Amino acid sequence: MRTTYTGHLLHLLGHEAMKKTFLILALLGCFQFMAHAQYKQGNVNYLDFQSKQYYFGITLGYNQSDFKVYHSKDFINNDSISRAESVTGPGFNLGIISNLKLGEYFDVRFLPTLSFAERNLRYAPPGETNIYQTRRIESVFVEMPLHVRYKSAPYHDFRLFLVGGVKYIFDVASDSRTRQAGGLVKIAPTDFQFEYGAGIQFFFPYFIFSPEFKISQASTTS
Repeated sequence: MRTTYTGHLLHLLGHEAMKKTFLILALLGCFQFMAHAQYKQGNVNYLDFQSKQYYFGITLGYNQSDFKVYHSKDFINNDSISRAESVTGPGFNLGIISNLKLGEYFDVRFLPTLSFAERNLRYAPPGETNIYQTRRIESVFVEMPLHVRYKSAPYHDFRLFLVGGVKYIFDVASDSRTRQAGGLVKIAPTDFQFEYGAGIQFFFPYFIFSPEFKISQASTTS
């Protein structure tokens, strides 16, 4: 017997994530210095949106997710599986953006989102190193992220930003028959995660286009 819990979406570990975070911070600092030299010069669309205290939008995204695997106390007695591991799978997000300005450089954002994800569990029988059995698990998450965003000074109708916050997740498909697997696998239906990332705002006459990259990491192991 073994127990598996959902761990985190868009999860990066170790030095790779730290290096990317420091690089983003360095780029944002350089951009902030450059932007002050031409602050509010030629930023026609930015000045129009700057007069709005709040606005709404739509978010579309691609995600990659996996499981964080924990073994039950009976796993050591299992004679049919010697190793189990998670394989990252693709997915996509669809949500609503609610953005409230707090001064010129900060926003508070609430982004209720429906997230579709596909993950895989890979098993190996005892004594085998290259033979695996793979089980695909499809999930539908309701996500409730709450973020604070810091934005740089504008530069010719675009600006950089950093975003961070927390996110509550509920898996609406956690009780389906395919996920129980005869008691072999159990998946936690809820999760609470920290989320952080960076992106760019492009100000157009009638809308803002804002691509971003985010990392989500589980806050607990339960």
